[in-house]
Amino acid sequence: MSSKKLGIVVAAHLPYVRHLCEEGELPGPEYDLLFTSISQTYLPLVNLIKKLEEEGVKSKFSIVMTPTLCAMLDDTEIQNQYVEWLDRCIALGQKEIERVGKDSAKLKIAQDTLKKLQQNKEDFTQKYNCNLLKQFAEFARKELIEILASCGSYAFLPHYADLPEVLNAQVETGIISHRNYFGIAPDGFWLPYQGYTNGLERVLRSYGILYTVLDSRGLLFAEDAPQTGIFAPVRTWNSLVIFANDSKACSEITGKNAFLLNKVYKNQNRDIGFELEINELGDFVKPDSPRTNSLFRYWSNSEEIYDEQAALLQARKDAELYLKNRNETLVEAEKSVNAPSLICKIDARFLGGDWAEGMEFFETLLRKNADSEFVTPNELIEEQFKLTKVTPYPSAACGMGYGEDLLDSTNSWMLRYTRKMCERMVDLSDRFKDETGLKARLLILGAKELMLSQSAELSKMIHDGDLPDWAKNSFTQSVKNFTTVFDSLGTNLVSTEWLTVLEKEHNLFPWMNYRIFSRKM
Repeated sequence: MSSKKLGIVVAAHLPYVRHLCEEGELPGPEYDLLFTSISQTYLPLVNLIKKLEEEGVKSKFSIVMTPTLCAMLDDTEIQNQYVEWLDRCIALGQKEIERVGKDSAKLKIAQDTLKKLQQNKEDFTQKYNCNLLKQFAEFARKELIEILASCGSYAFLPHYADLPEVLNAQVETGIISHRNYFGIAPDGFWLPYQGYTNGLERVLRSYGILYTVLDSRGLLFAEDAPQTGIFAPVRTWNSLVIFANDSKACSEITGKNAFLLNKVYKNQNRDIGFELEINELGDFVKPDSPRTNSLFRYWSNSEEIYDEQAALLQARKDAELYLKNRNETLVEAEKSVNAPSLICKIDARFLGGDWAEGMEFFETLLRKNADSEFVTPNELIEEQFKLTKVTPYPSAACGMGYGEDLLDSTNSWMLRYTRKMCERMVDLSDRFKDETGLKARLLILGAKELMLSQSAELSKMIHDGDLPDWAKNSFTQSVKNFTTVFDSLGTNLVSTEWLTVLEKEHNLFPWMNYRIFSRKM
């Protein structure tokens, strides 16, 4: 058995979207990311793990399943909307085959895409009974994967470092969610955007968390930086185990010369849902509705007709190169570190989403295994209390390494609202400790709306220009909803109709207790 060990962590997260559509109404563009992610990433990932299990391929990896993602995958309404979206894509595909019938190259792509969509519907509805979470829980039970918990609504915790009640609420919500969906308490906890600041180790350890993964700067820039660098786990003063992510490995997938930019790969930005005339899309979209993705895409990054076989071959080559580079790094590290290990994060959006061939890349990684044994971070912790002690440096895996893009001129206005809401929620949970009935329902809704407003991806989307209008509207609506809750408690007047409608609209965290924001004595 090799003394060098490689750990892969797939970070899976999506912003929370849920809208109860009226009869005849189509889901908005905010559902685009969710539905395409299920089709291109989560459903293929479940199929891949099952296939590797059946073939006896032992390549264990870790995956982060955030509470908001779990809430959506577990939601019957969203599951039904996804199946309806698949039906619309399939109907469009049948029309598309007629449209491109004389173009043999496009016809082959259209036929393959339609076949995948039909297979997705069969797998989702019949093979998995619309319940992908159950499959992930079963994989974890069989120890084929390890699932890490994360914050309740993917809040960037350094922004609330001076509000311990908020930190506790986000972490506790994430852990309860994990137990609810997967039936076990998590050992690992994924900090959103790997955002770390001093004091978070105290919160994580107080909830029984064993380890977390930080950006490499967190260890390399520490005053007491470990001699083992990023090639061995270390611990904080209270023995929270810290792993460092290999940022160089990330840059090979997402950097300036990233694999996914190869000219042979499919251009994921050219979809007929946006390129065809509205009358050519049939019932896929309505004339007055926003355009959405259909998954019918014909072009490569070189703007030539997509060659799937060439692209899949390139993905396998890139996977081999990725493993070769990691193992060369480990071989070099072995000269000064005994039994070195390396933890590498891969964002789930690159496994079939932003990178169409990413799942082929990932499957090759798991199959090849190269010269190193695949492990999960938990398996690298043998003697927790004998690890080197360090004080990690505040850092993050976004911006220039410190989360600057989550708080700049484009989105800094948002934090003023969320922090004021946090102060009010803590005060409300202390003032109304023993409420039941209508007031308790109001307080629970207020807690949910606060958490939704704290979702850091809303700030990121506004900064990146990725559905910025939807992100702003979603945030603003949560602020308005919380304000209504606050005012209703102050005046002792509430519209039960408004409350009931919103409870149905935002039905995540059905076990939520508003006292989660109470001050701990």
